[in-house]
Amino acid sequence: MSSAETATPAASDARTERRAKRIAKHLSSFAREHGGGGDAVVEYVGSVATRIVVVGADGAWGDQVAPSYAVGKRAAELAGLTLHDDFEGELGLKVKTGPYEWKRMAGIQI
Repeated sequence: MSSAETATPAASDARTERRAKRIAKHLSSFAREHGGGGDAVVEYVGSVATRIVVVGADGAWGDQVAPSYAVGKRAAELAGLTLHDDFEGELGLKVKTGPYEWKRMAGIQI
């Protein structure tokens, strides 16, 4: 058995909380630098990672990878971000993109 299989639920919860707090510091810092507050979407990247996409009050956006959905969601909560299920509607309209993003999205076409 691996140590993950033998860990108690309390140990697992404590580990999730520690990881979430560490990530929340980065999310909070980003939010402060971009007008305070902010919005976030937590999305699965695969079976072993989750992506937290943050949109600051000024429309700047960034992301952070977490080891699980639970850690990602908890980190966004600890950072005081408003969680959304997806990027539809008003949240998508808040995102500001610049030349860098447009060039990256277009790939080799530009």
